[in-house]
Amino acid sequence: MTTSTLQLRALRGATTATANTAAAITEAVQELVAALVQRNGLEGDHLLSVTFSVTPDLDACFPAAIARRQPGWDGVALLDCQQMVVAGDLPRCIRLLAHAWLDGTQPAVHPYLREAARLRPDRAAPG
Repeated sequence: MTTSTLQLRALRGATTATANTAAAITEAVQELVAALVQRNGLEGDHLLSVTFSVTPDLDACFPAAIARRQPGWDGVALLDCQQMVVAGDLPRCIRLLAHAWLDGTQPAVHPYLREAARLRPDRAAPG
């Protein structure tokens, strides 16, 4: 990877799980990670770190453990934490903050999927 034309960027994203089950969380995390990677043209060596936060109603599994299965993500620092509790927050929400090397001319795409599109309608991913 040549860093002369690359810039370190922070990428955000969020989605929701349909239930507090390992299967539902896995499906949501895989979809969110795929959207992040595809829409930003990322490869494993472009990603430095990804922090996942989940609302307290999701405790069936660790999102980072799901993301760790991604091909090429062996060197990506992954972390899970619980989102702070705020009255009226979106239930079953999974958020991420990723740090990645992107081409300096490339706009960052922040995927907000499923019900999480309500959080940032200006950044909601199509379809």
